[in-house]
Amino acid sequence: MAPGIPAAMERPHFIGIGGAGMSGIAKILAQRGAKVAGSDAKESGTAEALRALGATVHIGHAAGHLADDASCVVVSSAIRADNPELLRAAELSVPVVHRSDALASLMGGLRAIAVAGTHGKTTTTSMLAVALTELNLDPSYAIGGDLAGPGTNAAHGEGAIFVAEADESDRSFQKYDPEVAIVLNVELDHHANYASMDEIYESFEAFTGKVVPGGTLVIAADQAGAVELTERVRALPSLNVVTYGESETADVRVHKITPRGLTSEVTVILNGKYLTFTVSVPGRHYALNAVAALAAGVALGIPAHNLASALGKYTGVKRRLQLKGEAAGVQVIDSYAHHPTEMTADLEAMRGAVSDARLLVVFQPHLFSRTQELGTEMGQALALADGSVVLDIYPAREDPIPGITSDLIIDAARSAGADVTAVHDKAAVPGTIAGMAKPGDLVLTMGAGDVTDLGPQILDHLSS
Repeated sequence: MAPGIPAAMERPHFIGIGGAGMSGIAKILAQRGAKVAGSDAKESGTAEALRALGATVHIGHAAGHLADDASCVVVSSAIRADNPELLRAAELSVPVVHRSDALASLMGGLRAIAVAGTHGKTTTTSMLAVALTELNLDPSYAIGGDLAGPGTNAAHGEGAIFVAEADESDRSFQKYDPEVAIVLNVELDHHANYASMDEIYESFEAFTGKVVPGGTLVIAADQAGAVELTERVRALPSLNVVTYGESETADVRVHKITPRGLTSEVTVILNGKYLTFTVSVPGRHYALNAVAALAAGVALGIPAHNLASALGKYTGVKRRLQLKGEAAGVQVIDSYAHHPTEMTADLEAMRGAVSDARLLVVFQPHLFSRTQELGTEMGQALALADGSVVLDIYPAREDPIPGITSDLIIDAARSAGADVTAVHDKAAVPGTIAGMAKPGDLVLTMGAGDVTDLGPQILDHLSS
């Protein structure tokens, strides 16, 4: 019963088609039958997956990549104004569509769940996608990371539900009209776009205000920013507010979270009844994400006990505490954490899962603006590790900021008593870690940049 292809999306051209958000939309359109094309900076598994769906993927950016008959050009906020394909679109009068508008058009006519928050969006969206698929509801979904099982970040389903990760970084999540909105937490991040918490709250209020009349906001009851947002939006007409968490006042109350190695057992109180289920990934924060997913599914009318059982089938997302392998008695795990709250949560999760292991971290800061604002907190988080290697800042879409380097993090970490080594040459990291690690240790590669590439290289060094 899923809708077809919006007219403007029949022949879309994606600039940066290999990105997590962009590729998901492109995949869904290709699966619906659109003639998809696009370009990306380099070859990747994502590019190959898109080609397998019939998409044309060019490597590099050039004006000639844009076909004359393109129905639109899809961009993200990371695409610069001087991109040659964007300039060519202007010459041809081809409409330019933001990624969020493209995604919103795909949700039209479906029961949408939009998952927002400073942290945990990808995991929670993934949990819902897996659980709804397990229940044979055949959802469509668009996620910011690849599911460990299906190995993809998006799919077109024939069912009535569309689950989407809603990105607050550039305010684009305000484009959606979900039946259920999830807000996991509200913190200051994306400093290039938000100057204060007031601006963050205003943005989340606008997102919440787009919930369809009679729809539901599922929101955390334990996190300070979410609590503040709840107070701000409770008066919105035709909005059902469902809180979840460990607070005594939560509508879906977490009674107990019991760590069991690399899994957790969660017991909640829902409508006065106890419900226990398994979360197959470690960490308290992931258990709470599962409870948010449970509350959202129940808001759509899915029986709680069925959904709880299906949530146990979720086995993770690539880069979210993903085991990369083991060599010489050392496990290597990859983490996408790049904000201090995320870093702390993942480090604590690893401590709880393997309390007798020595924890070594390879951390790559992400963005100059984030490091400028949160470098001290990042360094303090690294004090939870037994030893850390800190790389230079991964710039992503940003230009350098004078005086802002990884030294901000390293100095803060050492002040907090952490054992930190600065490594400026990424190629030297595998050898450095191999020299530090001993059998029984756990190595965590951490960050949102290309630090993820180091996991296999570290394993190779450990094996040699």
